[in-house]
Amino acid sequence: METDDLLKQVNFIKEIDKLKYIQRRTKLFNSDRNENDAEHSWHLAMMTIVLAQHSDKPIDVLKVLKMVLIHDLVEIDAGDTFIYDTVKNHTNSEEELIAAKRIFGLLPEDQAEEFIAIWQEFEEGITDDAKFAKAMDRFEPLLQNTSNNGGTWKEFNVPYQKVYDKKKAIGDGSTKIWEYAVKLINESVEKGILKK
Repeated sequence: METDDLLKQVNFIKEIDKLKYIQRRTKLFNSDRNENDAEHSWHLAMMTIVLAQHSDKPIDVLKVLKMVLIHDLVEIDAGDTFIYDTVKNHTNSEEELIAAKRIFGLLPEDQAEEFIAIWQEFEEGITDDAKFAKAMDRFEPLLQNTSNNGGTWKEFNVPYQKVYDKKKAIGDGSTKIWEYAVKLINESVEKGILKK
């Protein structure tokens, strides 16, 4: 029934408002305020639209937009795992899958299945669409940290090699953006805001 679908969709929309309360470690550009997951997802969506031409392979921009907008919704239940966390691995976990099924399960069945499939595709990072979405996800915090004098790199004493290793996924989606990212990483070392 259409009314039933609408009620489920509105319930989902209300639930995902909680994303605005999930704080990330990275800070807004040139700021000392932490970014929340909703701001992060919005920024990735804008970056996708603006930077899509730099993808190494043809991508479905709408699908990538869906990926970057929903990829962190699982953090409503599972919380945000800092990419440089030394205790908890920043990979798809059983906890996140349970969260995905609960949160996306609020939607009508066909939408729930689509969202779970898109979320899983992003997590696996194998398709060209997922590679570009992950490139955006890794590029945004790099831009933030360089705008904030090292930001979380400095705050958590993250060394150059760890940053380089985590950020090289950018190159899987865009060689051009990765070349620019490497330049920013190396300039950060020269400026003393990232330790080699």
